[in-house]
Amino acid sequence: MEPKSDSLELLMEALIKMVGKTNHKVDGLERRVIQLETYIKEEKERGAIPIYPQEPASSTPHIS
Repeated sequence: MEPKSDSLELLMEALIKMVGKTNHKVDGLERRVIQLETYIKEEKERGAIPIYPQEPASSTPHIS
């Protein structure tokens, strides 16, 4: 092969590896998001944690 085509082939291989690693990381993050969503849903159903306050938060009283 010519040096130019060799370098293009190496570049393509490197890019393919990068894309593969990125896809793997995205898959891992997606799994974590699903786990967190499931956890929040279960905790909300149990009433263990308030997700969104029903009333607006009161402001802190001002001290004179």
